[in-house]
Amino acid sequence: MIVECKAFSIEFLKPAKTSRGEYALKNGWLIGLSENGITGTGEASPLPDLSVDGREDFEQVTASWAGENLCAAEWIERAKPYPALQFAIECAWLDWKQGGRGLLYPSAFTRGETHIPINGLVWMDDIESMYASALLKIQAGFRCLKFKVGALDHDAECRLLEKIRKEKNPFSLEIRLDANGAYTADTAPEILKDFQRFGIHSIEQPIRAGQAEAMAKLCADSALPIALDEELIGRDPEKVAVLLKTIKPAFIILKPTLLGGFTAADQWIAAAEKQNIGWWATSALESNIGLGAIAQWVATKKNPLHQGLGTGSLYKTNFEATTYLQGEKLWYTSAAQ
Repeated sequence: MIVECKAFSIEFLKPAKTSRGEYALKNGWLIGLSENGITGTGEASPLPDLSVDGREDFEQVTASWAGENLCAAEWIERAKPYPALQFAIECAWLDWKQGGRGLLYPSAFTRGETHIPINGLVWMDDIESMYASALLKIQAGFRCLKFKVGALDHDAECRLLEKIRKEKNPFSLEIRLDANGAYTADTAPEILKDFQRFGIHSIEQPIRAGQAEAMAKLCADSALPIALDEELIGRDPEKVAVLLKTIKPAFIILKPTLLGGFTAADQWIAAAEKQNIGWWATSALESNIGLGAIAQWVATKKNPLHQGLGTGSLYKTNFEATTYLQGEKLWYTSAAQ
């Protein structure tokens, strides 16, 4: 099999803000694996400030591979320093095995018989805009909302959550928070106590990754369940059990683009389930190509929790969609609806 690489760039309808900053453009690469007249396609689109390989130019990386003809497993191994490229090559190989039609994991989901419940993401904005966005998602049928927190005034964020709770109680609306490491080990305990008052399901990555002891103490002391996200990035997936035993989180968040593909994500799932740690998957601002691949993989897991999958609607332009949304239900279709 030979590897092909082509760059693309898509523009956000509105800059996507987190506590780390904001994104206006999403740059990525389409990675092809070709043999016997069939080409499988995958997407490599790391996040510049978060991915291990976020500053790499994959056209330059793959240019050095020109003329080489290796099996898929060898290409995946060759891409090991580049998790997003590993993900893309694995997707391309799965696609190639199914005839290059974009169908990586045939299942009841890809036949249109089942759907994936997803959370409604409320992007960071001014408080009133976040409140309006949350109400629109509730009205659209979302039973689980995820709020980005940590960049605005903490009291204002608490008032926002209080206002939302006056609309919906914890039995009718699940609220998740994502701090993206916004707090310190010293300030996080009190902040989490404040959030706990609003019936919060969980909070992702309250403090920066790489502070295993501090995170373990926070998980042990806080009544608010903590989910690890950035903590997983750059870790050897074969050594995850030790990390999870040390920190003991309630949940882990899986982003295949940042972790090195589905095989790596499966290793995280296996380790987590052995320790009764919950999980869900999220997309990482991929285009419709990467999103469709992640949705197909997630569907095979039959995880009842709401997944954090995007819908491709964040961008002005995009590739043809293979998923569509009805309320909070993500469905698969071979032609966008």
